[in-house]
Amino acid sequence: MASSPQRPVDAVSSLSAVATAPVKLGLHGRLELDETLMALVQDGLLAVDDARRIRADSRSGKDKLALHPLVLVANLKPVDQRNPGKPLGLEVLTQWLAEKASLPYLRIDPMKIDVAAVTQVISHQYATRYRILPVAVAPDKVVIASAEPFDTRWVHDLGHILRREIERMVASPLDVNRYLTEFFGVQRSIQRAKDAKSDAGYDPSTLLNFEQLLELGKAGDIGADDRHVVHIVDWLLQYALDQRASDIHLEPRRDAGNIRFRIDGNMIKVFEFPPPVMTAVTARIKILGRMDLAEKRRPQDGRIKTRSPGGREVELRLSTMPTAFGEKIVMRIFDPDIVVKEFRQIGFSTDEENLWRSMVERPHGIVLVTGPTGSGKTTTLYSTLKHLATPDLNVCTVEDPIEMVSPEFNQMQVQPAIDLDFAAGVRTLLRQDPDIIMIGEIRDLETAQMAVQASLTGHLVLSTLHTNDAPTAVTRLLDLGVPHYLIQSTLTGVVAQRLIRTLCPHCKTGLAVDPRAWDALTHRWNLALPERTQGPVGCLECRNTGYYGRTGIYEMLRITPKMRQLILADTDLVRFGEAALGDGMRPLRISAAAQVARGVTTVAEVMTVLPPVD
Repeated sequence: MASSPQRPVDAVSSLSAVATAPVKLGLHGRLELDETLMALVQDGLLAVDDARRIRADSRSGKDKLALHPLVLVANLKPVDQRNPGKPLGLEVLTQWLAEKASLPYLRIDPMKIDVAAVTQVISHQYATRYRILPVAVAPDKVVIASAEPFDTRWVHDLGHILRREIERMVASPLDVNRYLTEFFGVQRSIQRAKDAKSDAGYDPSTLLNFEQLLELGKAGDIGADDRHVVHIVDWLLQYALDQRASDIHLEPRRDAGNIRFRIDGNMIKVFEFPPPVMTAVTARIKILGRMDLAEKRRPQDGRIKTRSPGGREVELRLSTMPTAFGEKIVMRIFDPDIVVKEFRQIGFSTDEENLWRSMVERPHGIVLVTGPTGSGKTTTLYSTLKHLATPDLNVCTVEDPIEMVSPEFNQMQVQPAIDLDFAAGVRTLLRQDPDIIMIGEIRDLETAQMAVQASLTGHLVLSTLHTNDAPTAVTRLLDLGVPHYLIQSTLTGVVAQRLIRTLCPHCKTGLAVDPRAWDALTHRWNLALPERTQGPVGCLECRNTGYYGRTGIYEMLRITPKMRQLILADTDLVRFGEAALGDGMRPLRISAAAQVARGVTTVAEVMTVLPPVD
């Protein structure tokens, strides 16, 4: 009787036999799943049962055979044996691989990579063949990231061709694959769009002055619907959403247009476009925003609705401005997850939330939110309206422009060209049977009078003013010409606010507070010095800034009967402000000090946004 053929020995099932012999990775160049699983088990990161499960799952489909071994392991989320209770994620696995290869680990930050430079080093085909990604270029060195650190076939040849030192690093296979596609794809689109413009007769030397620039734009551009330009714009919008940008700035210059993002309040340069490509990208954005493509001499406003990588609908408000070298575009991003939040999420303490609710949950009155541009007033108002907008209430707004379209509100856009200003808008809303009215901004006496009229007729009115603190809002209304007795009878409260950067949760560390800095912050308020708080360190998550995201600090003035008596035609601001403090108002710096004491931010950060102390 013939003996049955022996079954091949499963490498994973024989782990006990090789437990004493270290597994060598990359014997055949690229990583293989079996040797990777054995090494992970041997190093105490992976359980044998999980290794068998991963091996079996890898055989269940042809599409999985092409995946990197670390991705196959991470996808099944096995338990990290060195950190029980936590899954063995791709980042931990990549760091482990870097240690095995004795190479530095790199978490790729695309905003710190000069895409135009790194994509000139090697071709896309060569980079894809060996799964390598250039991440930095210097006159004497090129830094290459790879998820295959043991495949070194390319190192000698590339060093010989470039005549530079090759420094290798290990990065996540998903990041390498993603940015290989993005960087080379975008750069290819930019080059082809530029070539198309050159073929169309674009000559930057003819841009002699501002007027000639505008006339040239009317002569004809490359098609804004060109597929390369479409790709560039789509990538730019998704990139901004990935990086948590609040604004995208496209700034034309003579030699190269700048692309900058505002992230956590700071401007960061992220890319450069050649002038012809910048012109085409600007045209594409104007088409998407339904703006007049031929009009380049006047500012225009528009709006784009798109989807974030996670599938959420995101609105972008567009604004164009003619400059010496073309139209500058700013796109402000309104992500519903960021603009509309719970009160605690925007920085209210328990006391501040209770006080704010007591002001906005009344049937009538005027509540004002004050602060400079970019201080978070929109977020506060939209979050409040979202809280108030129940099915049994009619919430109406008049805005310039509508910041974010919401299905819970009835929103009206100011149109100065047809004499539809804030005052006319409020006058219209009063005939629409509203319960709550939000006015984008009180800019003049007529708008202020309509807000007062709406309050007197039994409506809750929310609006904004541009003042440095809460008490100044009262004198600002008086300066506009609103009679003091009407302010007395309608104003419910004023909230002044600022936005401050919050410490990165991934790297912040405990530290002692400088007593002198604490005294400068609290300024005559006898607040106890916290023993320890949190300070910035800097890591990959926060791009070594030490800060990640922003929150609010607030100064809440409730108009009590005592304060109403002080609102006179000749109200003295200093006396009124001191009375407000005596009546329980906490100034901005005390709200900031509370955030410092809670470890949310630092003294140095809040001092940059607080108004000066007299």
